[in-house]
Amino acid sequence: MSPQRPTPPTGPDDASAAPELVGFTVDLTSQEVLRRAQVMEALGPDWDPIEVLRGEEAAYDLLYSGLDAEQQRIYDDLVAVGVLPDRGPGRAAA
Repeated sequence: MSPQRPTPPTGPDDASAAPELVGFTVDLTSQEVLRRAQVMEALGPDWDPIEVLRGEEAAYDLLYSGLDAEQQRIYDDLVAVGVLPDRGPGRAAA
């Protein structure tokens, strides 16, 4: 096992103390704007967020449809403890 390195100096009394740190700031606004523009470009002009949400709802409806009694009980338990969102009456039953 290698020996531990000593703690670097932190106090002003230490002759080998490092010079003071200089504060600086980085403005990432331009990079964030560029990133968002690239995301929108990748999504394309035909991207419809409302249609995407409708598709997700349809997928959830299909996923939780046709549950047998045990699966429905587990689903209801998961909704009751907040693991799954409450999708309203009759949404998981079919």
